[in-house]
Amino acid sequence: MKALVVGTVAYDTIETPFGKREKILGGSATYITLSSSYFCKKTHLISIVGRDFKNRDIEILQRHKSDLSGLEIEKNDKTFFWHGKYHKNMNKRDTIETQTNVLDNYTPKVPVKHQETDILMLGNLMPTNNQQVIDSLTKKPKIVVLDTMNFWMDNFWETLQQNIKHTDLITINDEESLQLTGEKNTKKAAKKIQKQGPKYIVIKKGSEGASFFYKDKEFKIPSFFIKKVLDPTGAGDSFAGGLTGHLAEVKKINTEEILKGLVKGSAIASFCVEKFGPEGLYDIKNTEIKKRIEYINKRLK
Repeated sequence: MKALVVGTVAYDTIETPFGKREKILGGSATYITLSSSYFCKKTHLISIVGRDFKNRDIEILQRHKSDLSGLEIEKNDKTFFWHGKYHKNMNKRDTIETQTNVLDNYTPKVPVKHQETDILMLGNLMPTNNQQVIDSLTKKPKIVVLDTMNFWMDNFWETLQQNIKHTDLITINDEESLQLTGEKNTKKAAKKIQKQGPKYIVIKKGSEGASFFYKDKEFKIPSFFIKKVLDPTGAGDSFAGGLTGHLAEVKKINTEEILKGLVKGSAIASFCVEKFGPEGLYDIKNTEIKKRIEYINKRLK
């Protein structure tokens, strides 16, 4: 199946208790593209970068099976930039600086050849941009997946509600599910979100894994235990990328295949956190991925 990935391609400066990396490759679409590449033949990227975006980083995306015909390069501005610093427990972080740059006046342009797609993966991008992509498609995808965050809930509530209405599967963390629904109990939160449109709800719980809700069923997807997490940036996007890559290779999208994709997402996200930024996703051996998938499958509830 054809998978269209929409989101940010960025540069990040990341500080954790274990070190610092300045202006390394980042962005939701980057993590989704890199992680999906281990499970599918190709994804198609819709995003924008600036004049400062390096050829070596374009080559990294291409090497990981990404069609970049939908990647715009704006010569009059710089690439989106984020600087974050994590606390000692790594569960909290402070945003030091955000430069929206090329995103300020961005209107996604979906090439004609991509206006019919089977899978639409909406990464962490402004809800107005997501809606522009949804509206530009000539045919409804078989599945629309949305990954969002509390910043958009704070600042773009009404447009985000439009996104959710058109979404089949939403992935958020437990803090965001509380903000979206007012419910501390994840089961009750999932029920409320289902009434807004999505059939499938994934609520991420960091090192505790994730809960997958469909109708009255709940599946608990464990995470793979990592002895030393260097940087949690992009773990959620990598999780979504594993799902996207799996769905791109199946003949029919159903609950069983989504569950398999989420297991792969959990496995690939574990490689992400072992290094800084997306470095842990650059060169992974298939044998190592299989080991982690088997480990998670054994503990699936």
